[in-house]
Amino acid sequence: MRRRVFASTLAASMLFCSGALLGAEPFATADEARAMLERAVAALKDNEADALKAFNDEKNKQFRDRDLYVYCFSMTDGKFTAYQEPFLLGADIRKLKLYGEPMGQQAFDLAHDAPAGSLATIAYKLPKPGTNTPSPKEALQTRVGDQACGVAYFK
Repeated sequence: MRRRVFASTLAASMLFCSGALLGAEPFATADEARAMLERAVAALKDNEADALKAFNDEKNKQFRDRDLYVYCFSMTDGKFTAYQEPFLLGADIRKLKLYGEPMGQQAFDLAHDAPAGSLATIAYKLPKPGTNTPSPKEALQTRVGDQACGVAYFK
């Protein structure tokens, strides 16, 4: 009898967990990206050094959620100060090209030419995780002091 109760409880738990996982959205929404960017702006205004450290912390769920993460680059030299992949830290965003398009230069120019605090959007394509087919993506980007930061989401 005890085994049956345990087996039933285990089966119910597995069903509940699998249903919860199936109901979870694999990709974030535009509203979630905007909310993350707003949190990033507030953190930058509070303490830039601590904010950049938090953005680069892979365990910080406030600034990393599913496919969302905060990226930042310096307006003086174009170098990434925050990015999901550590190997790009210190790389010049202006050199970044996607499918031959100068997406990095466009992002830098948008931030450079926009008033601080304004929101700019950049549309581009990138494969979703686990695929090879480019999918529409949009970055929401703003400038706070010497930092330009953004959050991108799949459309």
